Amino acid sequence: MADTPEVKVKKKVVAVLKEHRAYYFYPVTGGFGGSGVPDIVGCYHGKFFGIECKAGKNKPTPLQQKNLDSIKAMGGAALVINEDNIEDVHRMLVGMQW
Repeated sequence: MADTPEVKVKKKVVAVLKEHRAYYFYPVTGGFGGSGVPDIVGCYHGKFFGIECKAGKNKPTPLQQKNLDSIKAMGGAALVINEDNIEDVHRMLVGMQW
């Protein structure tokens, strides 16, 4: 089965995270997990980040955006990534280095 456009974005994001050796995971949102949690969360040089992956011009839902805003409000980094701005993941990680 072919990857969806969003899965392709996630794979590109993960490639950048692996290149930088960042800790990351895909949170489980069913059952006891919360809704609207970013697709990928992790930590790099002691700083928390959340990344919401979208295909094309898709935007985060209001709940997803609320969670991204909460991460930023607490000093973490939060990004919405699509096919056109994968490089923002690299820039975010470089900015987190000491």
